[in-house]
Amino acid sequence: MNYREFGKTGEKISALGFGCMRFPEYQKNGKSCVDQDRVDEMIRTAFENGVNYFDTAPYYCGNNSETALGKAVKDFRDQVLLSTKLPTEEIGKPDDFRRGVERSLRGLGTDHIDFYHFWGINKDKFDNVILKYHLLEEAAKAKEEGLIRHISFSFHDDPRVIRYIIDTSEERGVCMESMLCQYNLLDRSNEEMIRYAHEKGLGTVAMGPVGGGRLAAPTDLYAKLTGKAPIATYELAFKFCLGNPNLNCALSGMQTADMVRQNAGLASDSTAFSEEEWQQLGKAMEEIRKFDELYCTGCRYCQPCPAGIDIPRIFECYTYHNVYGLTDHAKRMMESYVKNGGKVYKDCKNCGLCERKCPQHLPVRAHLDKVCGLFDV
Repeated sequence: MNYREFGKTGEKISALGFGCMRFPEYQKNGKSCVDQDRVDEMIRTAFENGVNYFDTAPYYCGNNSETALGKAVKDFRDQVLLSTKLPTEEIGKPDDFRRGVERSLRGLGTDHIDFYHFWGINKDKFDNVILKYHLLEEAAKAKEEGLIRHISFSFHDDPRVIRYIIDTSEERGVCMESMLCQYNLLDRSNEEMIRYAHEKGLGTVAMGPVGGGRLAAPTDLYAKLTGKAPIATYELAFKFCLGNPNLNCALSGMQTADMVRQNAGLASDSTAFSEEEWQQLGKAMEEIRKFDELYCTGCRYCQPCPAGIDIPRIFECYTYHNVYGLTDHAKRMMESYVKNGGKVYKDCKNCGLCERKCPQHLPVRAHLDKVCGLFDV
């Protein structure tokens, strides 16, 4: 297993982290239960193959993930790093931070949490929950007491907000120590801020390194881009993430012991991308995107749409189909979007606001008509 210095935390982290949100489950008396025997096997296999970072959260696996992970690591707890999260929607007063920490300590069956994250935050949650209720200070108290060892955050918002969170926390005298965010070969929007976090001394972890599974499909993409022998796309995806010199760890939500061994092998590979190869691959991917006649950058300047249409999401489906050849995944994405009430071209009010705001000057309405017609929605 390859290990990296985890920012300024003083920890060495395995290049592969175990994301504990997809533990195998079964139904019993109408309830969803975690298959503890299989979880024990997977976690033990990961540990024996060098994985030392395990990431969970209170709500994962029907609120059972923390407990299952705690049981699985009890024989080697002092040799691994446990990461879990605080659901900010449960916060209504400063004391709720302590309540969240204590709940996770009980679930994990441990006396300390190595990395405690403010979970899935954006600017609104940071300003109106974390700052409002002085949670940075509450985190510092918990750290002083030894209940948590490092203060962290996971992120879902405009990438520029990452700088705001890191800098504002530092100004308040409570530095963030690690960050977890989305990053993969197809979604590099956080790349600049991953570099910024790394430069500020934070440990950096990527979620979704294989794009939620969409990069698991077989393809000759690597051979086309590099001229080298083909490799599986999931291998390309992991190598791309781990080739980023500013990234310390890639999380994978593994579901079988075989998946664990396979991914651990990739994270132990001595033939990882050099920084030069990583940069070349990234540039090649951008060049491919430029040949797409619908070159939506996903900036979301067109949002909100008066008709409620998530234009960037619909165009993203088309990009997966047209540029990357991931047609089945694109169809599933669109079907899920519509099933969950997503608005499409037929709901358009024809106001043209999106086109006036688009920095790429795309004929948005014509493209929406085309894409929605292609996916028959």
